[in-house]
Amino acid sequence: MKNKLLILIPAISLFVSSCSDDITGLNTETKRATVTEANFLFTSAEHAMMDQVTSTSVNFNVFRLFAQQWTEVQYPQESQYDLTGRRIPDTHWTVYYRDVLRDFKESKDLLIAHKATFTGSAAEAKALDNKIAILDILSAYSYSVLVDTFGDVPYTEALDIIKYPQPKYDDAQTIYKDLIATLTAASSSLDVSAGSFGSADLVFGGDAAKWKKFANTLRLRMAINMDDVDHAYATTQTLAALAAGVITTTADSAYLKYASVQPNTNPLYVDLVASGRNDFVPADTFVNKLNALSDPRRAKYFTPFPVGSTTYKGGVYGVLNTYGNFSHLTETIKTPTYPGVLLTNSEVEFLLAEAVERGIAVGGTATSHYNAAITASLQDWGVASADIVTYLARTDVAYATATGTWKQKIGEQSWIALFNRGFEAWTSYRRLDFPVLKVPAITYGDIKEVPKRYTYPGAEETINATNLEAASSKLGGNTVIKHVFWDKL
Repeated sequence: MKNKLLILIPAISLFVSSCSDDITGLNTETKRATVTEANFLFTSAEHAMMDQVTSTSVNFNVFRLFAQQWTEVQYPQESQYDLTGRRIPDTHWTVYYRDVLRDFKESKDLLIAHKATFTGSAAEAKALDNKIAILDILSAYSYSVLVDTFGDVPYTEALDIIKYPQPKYDDAQTIYKDLIATLTAASSSLDVSAGSFGSADLVFGGDAAKWKKFANTLRLRMAINMDDVDHAYATTQTLAALAAGVITTTADSAYLKYASVQPNTNPLYVDLVASGRNDFVPADTFVNKLNALSDPRRAKYFTPFPVGSTTYKGGVYGVLNTYGNFSHLTETIKTPTYPGVLLTNSEVEFLLAEAVERGIAVGGTATSHYNAAITASLQDWGVASADIVTYLARTDVAYATATGTWKQKIGEQSWIALFNRGFEAWTSYRRLDFPVLKVPAITYGDIKEVPKRYTYPGAEETINATNLEAASSKLGGNTVIKHVFWDKL
């Protein structure tokens, strides 16, 4: 017993001597980082941004469904315009504000603080400035998506929960013009001879010249969106963006190549393969149009049905479908490393064709840009050169003889080229009012037209009710059939 006590006494003494009246240290999480680097925040936000526009999970976005490129199988409620069952607007809003824009802001704040005490080389100083400009560009892109999705959104008071716990909703058109001004300034400030984020940049690998073209191209796209509400402004901005230099080749297009293993694979792989689920098939609205044109991209987009044939069949949009009774999505887009897409050369050429028809002197003809757009899309999907020539010569494809107005011709072909890019396909549809999409017989809330926006998040009704009500009142109601400011009837 004596020996045991001798052993115990030092242990008790050690415990007593280590006690202190100050217990605040117990709240310190020694294994959790309290600081981070700007590059890490940038990469995380860039990845989240791309995931959100790429994912097809109905918990994140339903843009491919709204564009009627895809439809659902056993759970068709999102194809029937139910946005509240899964709180889809809440997730879209949260991802952009919390996971994307907030991290971009914190990354920029760190860089600005670093710049204030910077003592490095001239080359490093230029790279630092380029990083700040790229953050401005991607923040502008993210805000443009929010405006195009909802309409008026928090902007000037966003991202500062301490100062503005209930941020006001800014006018969407005013936001758009400010974003275009931001893009203009950021593009002008980029030094294409200097570096930036390097490998931390998952899209362009830190290539400032490509980010410059991306900024100008986004500016072009936003200007064309605005043409129906302010033609003079849209004209000025379109011509200025072109003069500054836009994406003109596939090599300059904005892609993010995903990794081969989770959690950094393409979200489509997660949704369509790793999940083990068969929730989607190509929509008949889309497949029927491609069948009518004998479009050579069918084999790139879908699997044949019946298997072994050369025919394609889409599931009926907005109803219950049996997965085994239709064509399926091609294996190409299901691969883990399949890239996400932000902007492509094909999209630019369609915008230029629009610009010509809208009376903006961008050079070339509507026909030349239309043909270049289709060609670029076909090439991107690996269609043979001879098949491209044959396709463009079809009377129902050729610009001079295809059915309808210029809006129908460009609208239908851009819709086809924007396959698997649901958000931009839906945006193009809203701007041009083509293609003609169908409303399912059964819809959530008895909605009788294709949705033109997301409703505001349900959470805003609790945490920011006054500002939400003001924005909803301005719209004439917080419903999916109200139009964002540039979407004129």
